[in-house]
Amino acid sequence: MALATRTDRPSKALTVWRSTVGKKTVMAVSGLIMLLYLVAHMIGNLKIFFGPGEFDHYAHWLRTVGEPFMHYEWTLWLIRVVLVVAVVAHAVSAYQLSRRDIRARPSRYVHRKPRASYATRTMRWGGIILGLFIVWHLMDLTTGTVHPDFRAGHPYQNVVGTFSTWYGNVIYLVAMLALGLHIRHGFWSAAQTLGAGSRTRDRALKASANILALLLTVGFIAVPVGVMTKVVS
Repeated sequence: MALATRTDRPSKALTVWRSTVGKKTVMAVSGLIMLLYLVAHMIGNLKIFFGPGEFDHYAHWLRTVGEPFMHYEWTLWLIRVVLVVAVVAHAVSAYQLSRRDIRARPSRYVHRKPRASYATRTMRWGGIILGLFIVWHLMDLTTGTVHPDFRAGHPYQNVVGTFSTWYGNVIYLVAMLALGLHIRHGFWSAAQTLGAGSRTRDRALKASANILALLLTVGFIAVPVGVMTKVVS
């Protein structure tokens, strides 16, 4: 009597994830999710120039979004969960694509590609810098673990305290410059992966990537510069 055999086939989703195209798509989508958050986060940060009352009220509002349908801080935690999933998916995809690329060409190129930009060559290091920065940023202004004088419920003073230290400014400025380079190349790559690129749109997409990277970098850096110049105090 013949024994029936069963072939375990991976699901369609798993097959897509294992492919290079699938991983690039995950990177593109997760990157765009984080980009949308960064735009909103930068706009919120700039409220600090309107004084402690405005900034502290904004920080409190973030915890009450969706009330009374959503409980206190539920919306904020939902956003945090989505961001954590996006960051992990982005990092895992980037790492696996990097390892796959290394295995495909174990020996280094004799000459670097002349058309590769500085941002392209430093995407991996930029990702590592940003990953470490996220950990420090959360420990500084969310939990207060590494903050020199953290006061719960006083976000304005906590921000001023961070950027009143030389190391706080150095860490933040380096991370924001890395972010600008990362966005400049990442936005362009995501557009190509998702099929938005074409001969007629390439110039506009490159210009958009440059403008977006510049605006976000300047917008984020404006806060520590404002504290250093005593515009914010």
